[in-house]
Amino acid sequence: MDVVLDEVETPEGGALHRTTVRHDDAVGIVVSDDHGRVLLLEQYRHPVRHRLVELPAGLLDVAGESPRDAAARELAEEADLVASSWEPLVTLRSSPGFTDERVEVFWARGLEAVSDDARTERLDEEADMTAVWVPLDDAVAAVLDGRITNALAVAGLLACFARARGGGRA
Repeated sequence: MDVVLDEVETPEGGALHRTTVRHDDAVGIVVSDDHGRVLLLEQYRHPVRHRLVELPAGLLDVAGESPRDAAARELAEEADLVASSWEPLVTLRSSPGFTDERVEVFWARGLEAVSDDARTERLDEEADMTAVWVPLDDAVAAVLDGRITNALAVAGLLACFARARGGGRA
């Protein structure tokens, strides 16, 4: 991550100074089971000083790794799951007035637990992360009433809701 100060020319010929955070791109995963439930994670996020409800997610920080492979890695690391079915859901810019980060969100289905020897020890901010399975409709209700505010989760859950009902791209 780098923080840079750019000088930007306005259409009128003036100059503005903008601070930009150059950040690794990321992936998020809407994980759904055979019962119409989605996996939500809750963890503490220091910048907002709250525990937030989120989707499994992580950075594209392994050289040469595709977004889909990064999503599979993050799913195994954060949820101890592997998926046999992967579908792109939505791509978003997390906060384009501040950062260049691009996030690709996938829909993962056909789940199995990772083997015991492949489980990842959760450390630091992930050490007290909790997981809960909820019906997709309940997760969408939590988005719409403001209980889920993480941008990646909002976009991913709403995209999954639309796709599950036949909307959006195939």
